[in-house]
Amino acid sequence: MVYLITFAVFSSVILLAIAVSYHFVFSKSALTQRIESFFPGESSKVTREVESGTWAYKLSCIGERVKLPQKEHSKYLKMLVAAGYRRDTVYIFFGSKILLTCALPLLYLFTFAAPKQAHFTFQAILFTAACAISGYLLPSYWLYAKVKNRQLMIFHTLPDILDLVTLCVEAGLSMDAALIRTTETPQFDNNPLAQEIKLVTMETRAGKPRLECLKDMAERTMVDDVRSFTTMLAQTERFGTSLSQALRNYADELRTKRRQIAEEAAAKTTIKMIFPLIFFIFPALLVVILGPALIQISKIFK
Repeated sequence: MVYLITFAVFSSVILLAIAVSYHFVFSKSALTQRIESFFPGESSKVTREVESGTWAYKLSCIGERVKLPQKEHSKYLKMLVAAGYRRDTVYIFFGSKILLTCALPLLYLFTFAAPKQAHFTFQAILFTAACAISGYLLPSYWLYAKVKNRQLMIFHTLPDILDLVTLCVEAGLSMDAALIRTTETPQFDNNPLAQEIKLVTMETRAGKPRLECLKDMAERTMVDDVRSFTTMLAQTERFGTSLSQALRNYADELRTKRRQIAEEAAAKTTIKMIFPLIFFIFPALLVVILGPALIQISKIFK
């Protein structure tokens, strides 16, 4: 009976808070709606293409209720595109943040607080707030990790793809044909950079200039080396220098940069090994080396 009363009170408070926040935050006046119809924002450009009845559709419906600032909305949209997702998944991402913000506190209350009958103590309120904040921040940290992993894969794959493009150009193919031939290699079937290059070739076939397509790819991936690659191609076409030589030199520079990063990471391991040695290995060595001596000394003084 106590659990039922607690659940009813908690649900009533949550529903009342949602209703009040919807009335004061999400509702718009007729004048505001009419003005926004003449000036559609960024949200009107993102369409939802998920099937109704699925979890993605439900999360998307929840996410559309979230009204973030335009700068924050654009930041999450760029990060989702950089992670390899479509632009319409931004509402699913917002919905997942809201769902975890509500689900984690409820899970804590019914799993830990309710059995101990500690619903309104300071510790329960503190842990509930911590669960709500964690649920709101977890999708952002997951998205940040996905972006970093994808950017790392693109950085490590770019020199190999440039070598294949260089070979194709030296064999007599054009730049567009070389990019198409490179993406057809089985080695890069599921590689994110090869997928981005395929999108570039499709846009080029549709009539969009190649340099603009490459600039859009650099903006989507948010990788500095891809931006440098696009700038290098633009300067090569502008000044009429050798394309194959420029590609080869740039691939060598990327390999040198990758080797320097690996050497830097290897040099840092010496410092990172100090703490495990001090806290885990050194005490064990002291026990093994000095233990028998301490036992013998204690026997002498008995």
